[in-house]
Formats: sequence, structure tokens, C-alpha cells
Amino acid sequence: MKYYLAVDIGASSGRHILAHMEDGRIVLEEVYRFYNGMEDKDGHKIWNAEKLFDDILEGMKKCKEIGKIPVTMGIDTWGVDFCLLDKDDKRIGDLVAYRDDRTAGMDEEVYKIVSEDELYERTGIQKAIFNTIYQLMALKTKEPEKLKEARTLLMVPDYFHFLLTGVRKQEYTNASTTQLLDAKTGEWDHELIKKLGFPDELFGELSMPGTVVGPLKREIAEKVGFDLKVVLPATHDTGSAVMSVPCTEENTLYISSGTWSLMGCELPKANCSKEAKNANFTNEGGYEKRYRFLKNIMGLWMIQSVKKEFEAGFDYPGKNKDDDYSFANLCDRAKEETIDSIVAANDGRFLNPESMVKEIQNACREGGMQVPVTPWEISRVIYRSLAKCYKETTEEIENITGKKFDSVNIVGGGSNAVYLNELTAAETGRAVNAGPGEATAIGNIGAQMLSNGVFTNLSEFRECVYQSFGVIRY
Repeated sequence: MKYYLAVDIGASSGRHILAHMEDGRIVLEEVYRFYNGMEDKDGHKIWNAEKLFDDILEGMKKCKEIGKIPVTMGIDTWGVDFCLLDKDDKRIGDLVAYRDDRTAGMDEEVYKIVSEDELYERTGIQKAIFNTIYQLMALKTKEPEKLKEARTLLMVPDYFHFLLTGVRKQEYTNASTTQLLDAKTGEWDHELIKKLGFPDELFGELSMPGTVVGPLKREIAEKVGFDLKVVLPATHDTGSAVMSVPCTEENTLYISSGTWSLMGCELPKANCSKEAKNANFTNEGGYEKRYRFLKNIMGLWMIQSVKKEFEAGFDYPGKNKDDDYSFANLCDRAKEETIDSIVAANDGRFLNPESMVKEIQNACREGGMQVPVTPWEISRVIYRSLAKCYKETTEEIENITGKKFDSVNIVGGGSNAVYLNELTAAETGRAVNAGPGEATAIGNIGAQMLSNGVFTNLSEFRECVYQSFGVIRY
């Protein structure tokens, strides 16, 4: 039996998931889970690269322990973050995290050279102050010696693939989050890179999902107890998640529902229109150079934040020591409430408030609405606000693309939120298909299986995803 290993690393945790084919279906097995989180070091927020790589190896050792040795593996993570290597392939400095404030004011530095409108026309990427382009401008402005010393730029998963194999590859889907790719060609925009004063040699040939990186380095193979081939998935986690959307029709929207809700559609060409820019849509790279035309919506970050606050002891009327703050219970209890208040879920005030509970209450108070006080009322406000965002985004996508969509496919952890799925169906007036929940890992594995000839094309893989995992229709 052939096993395939997906290492899926998010901002708060990572997992090793093995997959194999059984009776024509994909079967998953989680074999290892580990913590991840930003750390403070020397005035910056960083990722602990050494710990993360140790955990990658520990999960691989676990495969050996249980006697299920994968033939291939691939790593996916979030986008935008990167590291630089010097002439000896040594990392320069720490792996700085996207929430670090080094990018403050760097948008204005970029716009002195290229206007915001021109930047969107060229790259099709939505402005976010943590994008790679602004991180690089921070280096150029504040630590130019690091850029001068650098010979290679690798996004986070590319760096871990390099540590495993000794081979440097720059994968396309994650590279598209840098805001430095030409949206028309899907290649690095070298003219833009030179204009901005970034070293052009850092940006080499791009590799597509499914590309074989190489075997493990000898010392790594000896550590984990076996060898395999490292194969590039769509290394941007959303790119992998969208690969696993179990629909082969063109008239479906998707929501990759996790900490962020990423809502959009697949397009054969990037849409870099003024309408798309003004509505804050982005054109990220996907499998086979399909474009993920999507919008970032706040997502489950709000519910995750209030859950933490209530678990930490936030007080409210009628509080009971046995109250259950699990996501499932918050969702179920929210459905029983009657409060009609709604907030603008995508407002920047909810990005990182000192207290999410108080921020939601203040927004309701300022809007002259009923103020939620219990966890269940607050959860209802959040879920209804998200569903309204989904409705508005559906209308925007149809207006901008001129296409009509009759269904929404929700993948990722949020696909398990039954009440939110019901609200989304009601608000959008579209059929909602929910699942699979493990979308990112499945998409990661899909790229490996396609590379290995298990499936002949993306549609065949997506059909298998539909048959393999319990997709629920609302």
C-alpha cells in the first residue's frame, strides 16, 4: 500500500496526515500534531524555525514507528512570510512573522516608486500591509545589509523543503502572495522588482505544484529512518484547500473557512480591474495556474477569540461553572438565541482588539443595536455577521465577473459549523455544500497523488474527494 504524507502547518498548530487509497476512496490518518505560535525576540515577532523543523522530523519518525512509510511528502503553510539565505545557504536572521510591525509605513515607501493602482494592475494582489513586498521594503529601508548579503529568497514551506532535500525551489502558489508576480504571465515581475530596488537574483525560476523537489538528504533520511521523494503541493495553504473543493462545475463559489474566511471562485485569467481592486479582491495563484479570485473575510477569528476569553474567565450574567465553550456548543446555543444585532465583521477594529467580546459589544452599542452579553448571544452576532458578509461578497463576485453562481462550497474547519452553514444558505439564497473539513491536507495530498499518477487530472481528484468525504448539502 502506498502512503502519502501531508505536513500542514498553520499559525497555531501543525499536523502530519497520512493518506492512502482504499476501494477507490482517499483515507486519512493523523499521525502527529504539534504547537506553533509567534514568539517575541529582539523586538520582533518571529516563527521558531528550528522548533518547527524538529517537529516536521518528529512527525516523520512517527510514520516509521507505526510502519506506514510514505512514498512522497509535501509541506504547506500560510503565505507572505519568507527567509533569506546567504552565499553558503545559511539563513540570514530570524524567520520574521507577518504580524510583526516592521512593515508600518512601508506601503507609502512602495507607493513613492509605484502607485497603488499600478501595483494592483500589475500583480492583481489585494493590499495587506503584511505582504512580502512591504516586508522586503522594511528590510531595504531598515536593514539593507541583510538584502545585500542575500542570494536566495525562500517562502516558509520552500525553506523547509530545502532543509529536507538541499534543493532550492520557489513554488508558484506561495510566490503569488508576495505581490511581486506578473498577474498576466504568472512569473516574477522582474521590472517591478528592479524598480523597487530589490536584488533581482533572489527571484528565480518558479515551480508548479506536483514538481518533484528531490529525495531526502542522507543525514535527514538517517534521522527519520527512511527515504522518500519530496513533492511540491500548492504550498500556500489556501491553494491546497481550494484544490480539494469537491465540485467539478464552473458555477460554484468556495469558502475556505478557518481563522480567515477566503471566499471566491476560480478564473482562467486574473481580474485586475478597478472594480476588483475597489472591492478588495485578490488574484492568487492556484493549481495549473488557475487564479483564485477571492476576498479575505474575518472568518472564525472572531469566534476563536471570544472562546478564549470565556475560557479564561470573562464574566457575564447567568454564568455557570459548567458552561461549555466548545465551538460545537457555541454554535448550537447561538441558534437558540433571538438577538438581531449585526456588526461589520470585516472592519479592521476586529483584527486584533484587546478584547473581542468588548469590541463586539461596543460596535453594537455604537450602532444603536441590542448589546450581546452572554457567550451564546455574542456567538449569534458573529455567525449572523459572517453570513451577511458572505451574501455581500457573493453579490460582488457576480457583479465584477459577470458570472452567475448557484452554489457555495464551504471547506475547512468552518464547514463543521452547522448553524453558520444554514445562515449562509439562507442569506446567499444558494445551495451550500459543506466539507471536507480537512481541505488543506487533502489538497496537499492531491498534488502528490496527481504527480504520482493516481489521478489523471484535477477534476478526477475532486470527484474522488466528493466520494471519499461526507459532503453535506444545505
